[in-house]
Amino acid sequence: MDLTKVMAISGKSGLFKIISQSRASIIVESFADGKKMPVFAHHRSSVLEDISMFTYTEDIPLKNVIWSIYQKEEGKPVSIDLKSDNETLKAYFEEVLPDFDQDRVYASDIKKVLAWYNQLLEQDMISEPVEEEEEKPEEETQKEEKEAAAEEKAPEEKKEAKEKKPAAKKPAATKKKTPAKGKAGEKKDDKE
Repeated sequence: MDLTKVMAISGKSGLFKIISQSRASIIVESFADGKKMPVFAHHRSSVLEDISMFTYTEDIPLKNVIWSIYQKEEGKPVSIDLKSDNETLKAYFEEVLPDFDQDRVYASDIKKVLAWYNQLLEQDMISEPVEEEEEKPEEETQKEEKEAAAEEKAPEEKKEAKEKKPAAKKPAATKKKTPAKGKAGEKKDDKE
């Protein structure tokens, strides 16, 4: 499930697909009606990939929560009415994410996630999330290789620096003092 191109914008209902990027804005298309609009820096917006849900142990990425809803609903839209009371919503969400932090996850957050799930389901964008742990070791090994290469170069550079002899310093040029001149280029002599 790739949520890097899906965006939620504060004050706008629904989700938006990122189409392109211009110099001062991002061009998005609404999932609901297909209208395109620019999103500027002053708009409060979030890419769904960056959103996570609070639990008592750790934060769970939104794509994992959506996948849990998908499995619970067996690939169908949510079975609960989004206008249900807060206790009903929390009870439903506890089935999906048993250890969610009930103090920090509000009923309005649950409504948003369930509405987003329905919209992503309509767009056929829900699939099993891919573990990112496979990518991390590759990045770490690349960093380790770069560090090892840098350590190998460092002793060679020190040897080269020792082999080079410093250039001989030239003595600074001294200025010769000339007697001060008076008017019309005559030498000024001490009082005679």
